[in-house]
Amino acid sequence: MCGIIGILGQSEVASALYDALTVLQHRGQDAAGIATLDGNRLRLHKGGGLVRDVFDRESMLGLRGNVGIGHCRYPTAGSEGSAEAQPLYVNSPYGIALAHNGNLINTESLRRQVFEDDRRHINTDSDSEILLNVLAHELQIQDRMSLSPDHIFKAVAGTHARCVGGYAVVSILLGYGVLAFRDPHGIRPLVLGERDTATGKEYAVASESVALDILGFRLLRDVAPGEAVLMTLDGQLHARQCAEPAAHAPCIFEYVYLARPDSMIEDVSVYKARLRMGEKLGEKILRLMPDHDIDSVIPIPDTSRTMAGPVAQKLGVPVRDGFVKNHYIGRTFIMPGQSERVRSVRRKLNPIGLEFRKKNVLLVDDSIVRGTTSKQIIQMAREAGAKKVYLASAAPPVRYPNIYGIDMPVTAELVAHGRTIEEVEKILGADRLFYQDLDDLIWAVQDGNEDLKQFDTSCFSGEYVTGVEPTYLRNLEFQRSDSAKSQRRGVA
Repeated sequence: MCGIIGILGQSEVASALYDALTVLQHRGQDAAGIATLDGNRLRLHKGGGLVRDVFDRESMLGLRGNVGIGHCRYPTAGSEGSAEAQPLYVNSPYGIALAHNGNLINTESLRRQVFEDDRRHINTDSDSEILLNVLAHELQIQDRMSLSPDHIFKAVAGTHARCVGGYAVVSILLGYGVLAFRDPHGIRPLVLGERDTATGKEYAVASESVALDILGFRLLRDVAPGEAVLMTLDGQLHARQCAEPAAHAPCIFEYVYLARPDSMIEDVSVYKARLRMGEKLGEKILRLMPDHDIDSVIPIPDTSRTMAGPVAQKLGVPVRDGFVKNHYIGRTFIMPGQSERVRSVRRKLNPIGLEFRKKNVLLVDDSIVRGTTSKQIIQMAREAGAKKVYLASAAPPVRYPNIYGIDMPVTAELVAHGRTIEEVEKILGADRLFYQDLDDLIWAVQDGNEDLKQFDTSCFSGEYVTGVEPTYLRNLEFQRSDSAKSQRRGVA
């Protein structure tokens, strides 16, 4: 997952892009970048680290222009750090800067096509660079000195026809404006907004509506699956469906963990979806343990706070803040390696002893992926004096790789893969473990928008909406495991 933002403004946009990236920072903490269009010149600054560390006063002053895009990166493919920070740029044709959220699953065949057929060189391991060059080639074969919106949309259609996976893209076409599009299944989110100024309308696209909120843009709608949106330099908004109809299947893990609670995705409030997750989880726990001895419900901050309240209400016990979080430590789930995740848990959370001492507590988390964090937190609760420690997950067991832009690639690193709930319970050290049922999770999101008929639930169900070759999944085991990433970083 990454965060992307694009703005077509009536005045300088660099500071607005910066502000938007700060509220999208939860989507990626590895690198950040901004590109702006200053007349006929592209201004670009990017680097490794948090948004606040990548940009200083001097770099912001250099990002002149009324049009721009921004990106904060979480590396699911390629390497970490500044080497593959986005936006990426190619100068032919016309000049294109591109930022991408998601993951392509046919990268190797595309890499060969781009080199052998398109005669373009790929310089990194990033699938984003491949996607950029595919788009560039599709624009080039329009064979026009000047492009119309029709030509640009034909190029997007060609890109959709070649690229397989989950992706949301925002780009600058020099001389034309901002182009954004979303994969045919709508797996990765993308929203469109507008605001009025004294000199005319401004438009923006972003990964989440919260980025529009902070900038004062009105949320118009989600960009539709397979749709492209073109915001031209003359202030016009063009949109067209550029892909054949496909099953609309947004990623359900966005609602569980990735998105901020104050965002709207597919006309569904993330906050309210999480409340409904808590209700269903509480009902299940009460059904399985009607004579429970739970004294209090304690959320594992921060995402699970919303779910924990309804759980406690169903069980008839209080909800308590048992952990204090250090907000200056990044999200452990997106840390680049297992050793870093292990070190980060105790740096990030500190228990309040009075809430655990001589009590039976139910810890509520949004999900359990590798189990590293859960195991340590359970141990911390016991060290703080808890008599019994129960654990509940607002998501079902994560048993399969996610291949559309979330770093769950290796089955061997998923604690629930190939194991029963009782076996996972023993590994984590919980007195009892409760998982959300998949049907209940789907209901919790779908209840906010009954037009949503399908979701990408692949990490829970193993069903991939795009289809996937077994060889691709096997290759992921070698390419994207923690050990493989450590070798690329030169870590023993």
